[in-house]
Amino acid sequence: MSDDTIRLVTIGRIIRRRWRLLTVLAVVGALVGYGTSLLFPPRYTTSASVLLPGAWEERELLTQAEIATSSVVVDRAAATLGWPGVTGGELRDRVSAAAADGNIIKISGTADTPERAQHLADQVAQQFVAFAARLAGDDTDSAASTGPDALRKMVVQTSRRITELADAADPGRSVESVQGRTELEKLRIALQEAVKKLDEADPVSNKSNMVVMGPAARPSGEAPPTRTQLIVAGALLFFLFAVIGHLTAARMSRRLRTEPEIAAALGSTLLGTVDVPGERPAHRPEGAGPRARIRRLLGVDIRWDLPTPQASGDEAGRQIRYRRVCARLRDRRPAPRRLLVVVPEGDEIARRAAEQLVAESKGDPSPSASSGGYPMLRVVGVSVSQPLVPDRGTESGALVVLSAGSWTAGELAGIAEACADGNHEVVGVVVAGTVRARPKRSAGRAPDDATPALAVRGHAGGAV
Repeated sequence: MSDDTIRLVTIGRIIRRRWRLLTVLAVVGALVGYGTSLLFPPRYTTSASVLLPGAWEERELLTQAEIATSSVVVDRAAATLGWPGVTGGELRDRVSAAAADGNIIKISGTADTPERAQHLADQVAQQFVAFAARLAGDDTDSAASTGPDALRKMVVQTSRRITELADAADPGRSVESVQGRTELEKLRIALQEAVKKLDEADPVSNKSNMVVMGPAARPSGEAPPTRTQLIVAGALLFFLFAVIGHLTAARMSRRLRTEPEIAAALGSTLLGTVDVPGERPAHRPEGAGPRARIRRLLGVDIRWDLPTPQASGDEAGRQIRYRRVCARLRDRRPAPRRLLVVVPEGDEIARRAAEQLVAESKGDPSPSASSGGYPMLRVVGVSVSQPLVPDRGTESGALVVLSAGSWTAGELAGIAEACADGNHEVVGVVVAGTVRARPKRSAGRAPDDATPALAVRGHAGGAV
């Protein structure tokens, strides 16, 4: 798993084999989300729109939005609302303003009830309009605001003077008089256009006339995140964290998965691989204590990172693998000797493979042959945390049987050291794997692809 690419099939395997644990964690996440929603009371948000007539630049609209949420406007709104225990500083965190298209300032208010949210947005909008009108009124009292009126009066007087000069000029009697009357008329038209543009761009008459576009709508639902959203988010986060945790643990796992790595960790040679039907055993080992019961209840006592067993051949094909291992043991130990089969405790696949090896060794097809027949095997379980192998007696070596992807290099080195301490030489390693057994055929019908050589058991050992 440490070198494999994370695929959807891997995630599907996690969900299929750890669905109980994932369900419990999702429920815990939902409870955490519910508890979080209790710490944060529900909030309701609504907005009021203020129209700014006239021509406004983008930076001016942003300035007006900042003014709408300024301390002056919010403090006045808080004083007008008169909510007990609520100051302008607290309301400043509940009010926001943004410039929208069409010279519109949207002022949003957030409160714990829909009515309060509506009143807050309306009151801030009204105070903003009043404050903007006051700013425009102050400018009107200044010299800058009185200048346009004085300019209009001067334009009117100048227009009258131009008319008098045009009437006093000699009409049409000379070229100079005609040119003078034309220039005076152009000057009058230019002054009138200037006054017109001044009226259109007058900030006092246009920009100060802000309008509140109706009352804010009363909110019908809570502002996000709602209680339902927090519960769903908590369940989803815990579920995702659990899946990511499984993937991270599998990617960081140091368990050996290939036969050469396992043989190198034990300091011996690989004698072969055998298959074990992958059906769950009828008797499931019961652990002691509440932790074991909880692990069984959550389904974490079964490995999830093992690949799905592949379909195997028939029983005869699996027996061939066991006989070949026994034949290799006979070749390594020609004289009829006894061997100790070491199986790590908790490795159910290896235990079943070891029992099958013992059964095959007892059914030696040629016990009287010159080779001496298969060695006699005795199975012992060894604790991986504190490995201890019985001292050497009648056995002449040890055969280690285990499954791939279950143990680290350090754990296997500990088993090898325990064998050396018991004066046992590790003569070989057998790796067991699970396969899906095919359904048994009826006894009255032989398979079409049966191998004729397997019909005579006495020659099977020689064939391998």
